[in-house]
Amino acid sequence: MSSGTTFLLEVNPRIPRRLARLEELASDLWYSWDRPTRHLFSRLHPSLWDAVGHSPKAFLKRVDEQRLLQAADDPLFLNTFNRVLSAFDSYRDEPLRRNGSEWLRQNDLVAYFCAEFGFHESMPIYSGGLGILAGDHCKSASDMRLPFVGVGLLYRQGYFLQTIDADGNQHATYTDSDFDDLPVAPVQGRDGGEVLVPVDLPGRRVLVKVWQARVGHVKLVLLDTDIEANAAPDRHITHRLYGGNRTDRLEQELVLGIGGVRALAALGLAPTVWHINEGHAAFLVLERMRELVASGVAFAAALEAVASNTVFTTHTPVPAGHDHFDEEVIRAHFKDFCGELGIDGRELLALGRMDAAGDFNMTTLAVRASRFQNGVSRIHGGVSSRILAGLWPQLEPGENPLQYVTNGVHVPTFLAQEWADQFDRYLGYEWSQQITNAAFWEQIDQIPDHVFWSVRQSLKGHLLHLVRHRVAQQHLRNNGSEAHLDRLLRFCDPSNPNTLVVGFARRFATYKRATLLFHDLDWLRRLICDEHRPVLFLFAGKAHPADVPGQDLIRRIHHIASMPEFEGRVLLLENYDLRLARRLVSGVDVWLNNPVYPLEASGTSGMKAGINGVLNLSVRDGWWDEGYDGHNGWAIKPVSESLDEGRRAAEEARTLYELLQDQVIPAWFTRNEMGFSHHWVRMAKRSIATLLPRYSATRMVNEYVGRFYLPATRQWRRYSEQGFAGARSVADWKAHVRACWHSVRLRRLDVAPKRIAFGEGLRLELAVFLDGLDPADVVVELVMARHTDVERHRQDSTHRFEPDGTRTAEGEHRLALSLTPEMCGKLEYRVRVYPHHELLTHPLEMGLIRWL
Repeated sequence: MSSGTTFLLEVNPRIPRRLARLEELASDLWYSWDRPTRHLFSRLHPSLWDAVGHSPKAFLKRVDEQRLLQAADDPLFLNTFNRVLSAFDSYRDEPLRRNGSEWLRQNDLVAYFCAEFGFHESMPIYSGGLGILAGDHCKSASDMRLPFVGVGLLYRQGYFLQTIDADGNQHATYTDSDFDDLPVAPVQGRDGGEVLVPVDLPGRRVLVKVWQARVGHVKLVLLDTDIEANAAPDRHITHRLYGGNRTDRLEQELVLGIGGVRALAALGLAPTVWHINEGHAAFLVLERMRELVASGVAFAAALEAVASNTVFTTHTPVPAGHDHFDEEVIRAHFKDFCGELGIDGRELLALGRMDAAGDFNMTTLAVRASRFQNGVSRIHGGVSSRILAGLWPQLEPGENPLQYVTNGVHVPTFLAQEWADQFDRYLGYEWSQQITNAAFWEQIDQIPDHVFWSVRQSLKGHLLHLVRHRVAQQHLRNNGSEAHLDRLLRFCDPSNPNTLVVGFARRFATYKRATLLFHDLDWLRRLICDEHRPVLFLFAGKAHPADVPGQDLIRRIHHIASMPEFEGRVLLLENYDLRLARRLVSGVDVWLNNPVYPLEASGTSGMKAGINGVLNLSVRDGWWDEGYDGHNGWAIKPVSESLDEGRRAAEEARTLYELLQDQVIPAWFTRNEMGFSHHWVRMAKRSIATLLPRYSATRMVNEYVGRFYLPATRQWRRYSEQGFAGARSVADWKAHVRACWHSVRLRRLDVAPKRIAFGEGLRLELAVFLDGLDPADVVVELVMARHTDVERHRQDSTHRFEPDGTRTAEGEHRLALSLTPEMCGKLEYRVRVYPHHELLTHPLEMGLIRWL
């Protein structure tokens, strides 16, 4: 028997005039890092706030009008509302640029492209660390008043919702977002209609709708193909974050890169810096070159011009992790585009080819068409230099142009409000303007130890309250009994948080080794199954639906957590999201991270924990190799990479157990007469003092401004002025150098001495054959260092030879160098020649070098 048709009707409340600006607050992602704003919405209807995923815009569409009317007449609510508006207006109206952004000119603009952006759980267009980092980059750019626009994709389906069943199996559920519930709005053109930009795909043209979100002082431009004008398959391009097959992924990246450039042009925005955050957006360089070629600039000069102000950041620590596509698929998608570039398919493919047999690699394309490249930690910079060494084959990896900028986190987003309140009280209200001032944070000792401990315990209580709620939901959904639930939660008492809580929360990928803790279960039992010294391990994270080994890790953790001796001592929390992340990084006592070295590009979760006084217990990889100082946490020294996987895991698990047994657990449970651990508080204060100023996103963005953005704007002006004369000159010069370079050679004319006295001079004479190049086209230099195998003791120095204006009988140019060594002992030196032009961004950017 049919029950008839169900019709849906949404009834929206009318917002009282007194509260009209609630809509303004709901439409600015400023709320994602301003807790008082979020609390304002929450207090109107706490259960509805949770039900709508903490989305202010969705909340205002569904809250009962009577509650709004009551709030409009509530003096306490109005007082809070007015304070929030005052803070919002003060933030929005302050025009002052700071922390380096004032170095840029008024007409400068940084365009930051990324495939995902993570601002808040209410804006589900992110999957993990890359997106959260991109969101923090935008937030800090806003704080600095940086001229900045983000560019990404607006997905109907962000990353999946995760449930874990009674057997430990992960289940992924995708839900469609209602864009009316998100803090985004379609961009309107001058005619009042929607702004649409075209992107050509094989045999068809796809129209891309342009949306915009406001993130404090910066804009976020988002692209969407789900419009009626497109065919069904093309509407699906931006449907799911990282969804579909390889062709779907390619077409997403075409929309992001090519469509993103066109969207900015349609909005009248002319960036002077283009930042590609990971290789997904690298096609933007081809669109920028196409525009220049269409204006009459030759392809080679267009490449130099585009590269001059393009910044590329890689986050991938293994070669297989870089996006790549079959070359025939690239040919098919760029058949007509090549004609517009004035090149053939072979030349296009060469831009993305690392070696003769490889696919078209997006990282390779991004590196070849940029002059500023970086990894995201010191270790990762070295790893990336080795991975990409083939792009500069004549250079040692350590000398190629790839640098590093260690990631950072947005402090206002991830610092608990309780800490902000204590900083106001003991450090003064100016602390928020001293984020990067390391000397200022030495004042953390002004917070009394007992107050510090109390805050830490309070934050843990908040976390345990949320843990109890989530575990109960998960357990009862899986038909577990209430009696068993009590057993599971016996160490999660928010009113008595005297359990040592260790957190591990991140993507479940095999290299992150979530199960290293369970390598020796007998040892683990002895460590944590002590009723007088209770220890609780919290695990959370998602495995990609296609990552079977990652899902096996979840099942393994579930299995261990279900063993009678570990029940209640190991808990696995489902559906890790930003809300849970904020509670975890502020509420646990210890943050555990034990990846396979050197596969952690940077990692930022430990930074978020560290700024909240949580102590890191981590392998010295990624950021922690730089952040650990011996007193602000504990470090697991990686064993030799030459050992097999099993041996490495065994050795590093042993170090983990020893640290837990001998240092971590005793430090926590050794209490003074006031009931807290003085040693623990001292380390936790050290964690905040050393990590907060050094690993804030403000410091990170400031580095990008000083080292990349500002030089990129200068290079762009040098290359683009006078009809791109600089770009044309460099392109022609590079072509000439490449044509001659195979014949360039050096030989020594003097006899090398074996020994000299300290203070005695040394004169070296060379002959260099340049085959048509001028001496001004090259640098010939001596590289001197201590003769040692210990890299940090080498103390390299370089000394340039100068031509004497004469030639040998063979037509070689004579050069000489007079040098007085400033070190005693055994020294080694080598002589080299490489191309030189005053407009080069990096002295070795061509990757050409000859050694004597």
